[in-house]
Amino acid sequence: MNIAVCVCHVPDTASVIGVVDGERDFSRVYEVMNPYDEYALEEAVRLREHFAPGEVTVFSVASVSTKEMVRKALAMGADRAILVDHTVVADPYQTAFALSRAISVFYGDTLPEVVFCGKQSTDFQSAQVPPMLAELLGIGAVTGICSLGVSTEGLQVEREIEGGSEFFDLHYPVLLSAEKGLNMPRKTSIKSVMEARKKNIDSFSISLDVPPYVVMAGLKPLDRKKRCQFLSDEKELIKILREKHKLF
Repeated sequence: MNIAVCVCHVPDTASVIGVVDGERDFSRVYEVMNPYDEYALEEAVRLREHFAPGEVTVFSVASVSTKEMVRKALAMGADRAILVDHTVVADPYQTAFALSRAISVFYGDTLPEVVFCGKQSTDFQSAQVPPMLAELLGIGAVTGICSLGVSTEGLQVEREIEGGSEFFDLHYPVLLSAEKGLNMPRKTSIKSVMEARKKNIDSFSISLDVPPYVVMAGLKPLDRKKRCQFLSDEKELIKILREKHKLF
């Protein structure tokens, strides 16, 4: 069974992201693999182990400088890794487009049986890339799955919705995005880390000939200072709300 896993790098939650002249300042940022992608990768490795022999290939739209993050994916059990090199990716559609182009070129006419993604990235949390990627690949998708079952006929997945759960019976090929708690991602051992360093990381150069749908125009820091003003009575409050804030 061929399984593709899409991973991305995000700022560690302990990192400090600053804003300088309307641009993000990453000088104090340490980037890690997106936590939701770790659930997706773990489920892919488990699925390969169930259907052995098979191959798990990791795809990441990132620069060459993120090789160490991709090596972690190899240490967690992936067989191959592909870095999808790019100049600038401005929005989720361009990311999905680059991934779809890389997956199609890598696998040729026969797509992998399953494509795994994390439900969303922890930086922008848009959750748009997985369904866009499925549409571009021309396959079905179920997002935010919390349980996965395997049978000879296909896959059985569960996803939580407001007030209940949905259950799906799926046939290959299909794209699945992983929710937190789908599994417990394995820890990397010294042996797996050393073996990962022996594995090759290939790279694809993708020409993004599609314009972005969303462009970030700028950033400004959040003012967290709390301003407190004591008022004598409700009449003074009404006056401030009417004259200063124009509420009524």
